Amino acid sequence: MTVAVNVDNLIKLRGKLNTVAKSKISVNDMVIKAASLACVRVPETNSQWLGEAIRKFNNVNMSVAVQTDFGLMAPVITNTHLKGLDEIAAEIKDIAARARENKLKPDELSGGTFTISNLGMFGVHNFSAIINPPQACILAVSAAEKRVVVDEAAPKDSANPYKVAHVMNVTLSSDHRVVDGAVAAQWGLEFKKFIENPEYMLL
Repeated sequence: MTVAVNVDNLIKLRGKLNTVAKSKISVNDMVIKAASLACVRVPETNSQWLGEAIRKFNNVNMSVAVQTDFGLMAPVITNTHLKGLDEIAAEIKDIAARARENKLKPDELSGGTFTISNLGMFGVHNFSAIINPPQACILAVSAAEKRVVVDEAAPKDSANPYKVAHVMNVTLSSDHRVVDGAVAAQWGLEFKKFIENPEYMLL
């Protein structure tokens, strides 16, 4: 299930936050926070398939895919739905650096309830990621690119009702034994709301 999200407002807010943040906040940090809050709104996506039963989690523990010389790793940041962007940024920076040095502890690679894979830094504009069992969902995040979109704020009689915006594709892969298409679409709407109105993440 692919959703295109406008990240102009997110980029602006990120710039403001980074003037006071202790750790430099990235777009990916904000994506992690938005995905975590969307999981709270649509708890079926924050679940695991256990063969005979479905286990739903109250806490969102985000697995974040990191490419290393030792292969792909997915260290876990716990309780990302409760943490601020500054704290998420600091933890991601630390755990990704230790992943690349192969210094992660075993418990830092387990306990994830949802996974994010971001290939935007490689210029990828659309892809689908493989689910990390027993999790039910993984989000594939692509690069933001400039696109011409309808300017909703333009007057109806405007000679130029269009504008250039930064748009990013995200694709949610889900295990349909747990999350069917309708539920995945509902999650996508919640995620889109948080990304396009990033101030909601601060409430």
